Amino acid sequence: MAPHPPSSAEKAALRRDALSRRDALSPEARQAGSLAVARSVLAMEALAGARLVGAFWPIRSEIDPRPIAEGLFARGQRVVLPQVTPSGLVFREWRAGEALVPGSFGLSEPHADLPALDPDALIVPLAAFDRSGQRIGYGRGYYDGAITRLAPVLTVGIAFACQEVDAVPAEPHDRPLDHVVTEDGPVPLARERA
Repeated sequence: MAPHPPSSAEKAALRRDALSRRDALSPEARQAGSLAVARSVLAMEALAGARLVGAFWPIRSEIDPRPIAEGLFARGQRVVLPQVTPSGLVFREWRAGEALVPGSFGLSEPHADLPALDPDALIVPLAAFDRSGQRIGYGRGYYDGAITRLAPVLTVGIAFACQEVDAVPAEPHDRPLDHVVTEDGPVPLARERA
């Protein structure tokens, strides 16, 4: 008998539980964790050669990728941030200190009049992850769509260790991450053999 398809209710429950654990972290633990993640991500050889790196602006209790962006700027790499559009994520260059504008879902985004650019590496936000590299986002599929459109693109999911789940019920449109990094360092990912 074939396994039943994953339900949105299963993903919603995993998302809710993981976000609850993330929300319970103290601001000090989130700040220290964000700095630890930045050190690990910036040490990744695969990211060092990226011409344009897609990052994101944190919301709520999300891990803060801004220390990663600062490190990328310090070594001469360029950073793009996503803008949510009806057709999906569009990435536009952001430079340190530039003002952002309010976007959909409480996001801060680059100005829409900046040219769209395609990054060759993405720092990816997530609500939950597992050790196969699957992630649960916030339920709208924007990053899965961007990863598909930009392929091949290096993907690095960043999160707190408390956001790990045993197994993400992956669907056909879900795109596994190349790497996941938490405050404990790079997460060893077990890839299934085809």
